[in-house]
Amino acid sequence: MNLKKMTELDIKGKKVLIRTDLNVPIKNGVIQSDARIISALPTIELAIQKKAKVIVMSHLGRPEEGCYTKKYSLLPIFEYLKKKLKRNKIYFSNDINKIKINEGEVLLLENVRFNVGELKNDENLSKKYANLCDIFVMDAFGSAHRKQSSTYGIGKFANIACAGPLLISEINTLKKALKNPQRPMVAIVGGAKVSTKFNVLNKLAQISDTIIVGGGIANTFLAIDYNIGKSLHEPEFISKAKKLRDKYNNIIIPIDSRVGKNFCHTEKCIIKLPCEIEKNEEIMDFGDKTIKKIIKILQKSKTILWNGPVGVFEFPNFRKGTEMIAKTIAQNNGFSIAGGGDTISVIDMFKIKSKISYISTGGGAFLKFIEGKKLPAIKMLEKKF
Repeated sequence: MNLKKMTELDIKGKKVLIRTDLNVPIKNGVIQSDARIISALPTIELAIQKKAKVIVMSHLGRPEEGCYTKKYSLLPIFEYLKKKLKRNKIYFSNDINKIKINEGEVLLLENVRFNVGELKNDENLSKKYANLCDIFVMDAFGSAHRKQSSTYGIGKFANIACAGPLLISEINTLKKALKNPQRPMVAIVGGAKVSTKFNVLNKLAQISDTIIVGGGIANTFLAIDYNIGKSLHEPEFISKAKKLRDKYNNIIIPIDSRVGKNFCHTEKCIIKLPCEIEKNEEIMDFGDKTIKKIIKILQKSKTILWNGPVGVFEFPNFRKGTEMIAKTIAQNNGFSIAGGGDTISVIDMFKIKSKISYISTGGGAFLKFIEGKKLPAIKMLEKKF
């Protein structure tokens, strides 16, 4: 993989446009997790140190294109960056046509998804982005799987397009873990939909010693043999899940579950075997026997790849499975990689960030990379090498 690197370029006095990933959870204007911003900061600070004219852009959420929505504004992130970069001048703008900036200064652009054409990789918008800078830096691994104007299209028209330090770090760490992992290797894959993760499960089954499935994914596997009431699952993918389960013998499916009758924050849980679940009940977490079994597996592992919670961790009574897995991973002395927005939320909730070997900023990109897919943004950078 041949990529031009930002760290190898002379960027002094140049307009450097950094596409980073500042897509963080914000509630009532308050940032709930700053993990992705913290990961993005070193690249921005390096560009400042090298006396570049620094322009930063990112998406946030999924607003309607062409419509400003306060909920999706990057203004709270701008206020956060002002505090972090307090010795430097930092500005905020929603105008991608007029930009004036001096060496060592930072300009944060408003949410790129407010711009018409962003999602469709519009050529005219890509040209506008490219005209803003002398050098384009792709540093948003979490968006590297998206073929959009700010992640891919801009590279076609930018004079120089290169990879930022965070993107390089993500690629190298994942390649190392997947190519020659220390054994035993355990993969944990949670989430609502198995349909979007068949390819990654198939890949992980080939390279991992054990795969632990949770959430709606595990429920679809359970539905092969059991009536699982109103539990979240995908009935149309049960036969495909069965083929995957029968092909590999290293996929761990829950042997008991925490269930409830109502999907709400105060719902009480009952632990049941899969064969005991009634029509008006739904699975929302692992049961104690499953947790005990998984803890033993994780304690012996040397490499852990973790993507997604295994239950509805937002509800106190259905948090135990995710909590025990998170804390067991934190106590493990092997190499652990965690990725995905919900996974980062779990890490923040249980304050184990310092105990995870590597936290990826990617969710979808993380999974696509594991699958072995070439990410569009990386393809673009290879062409510009």
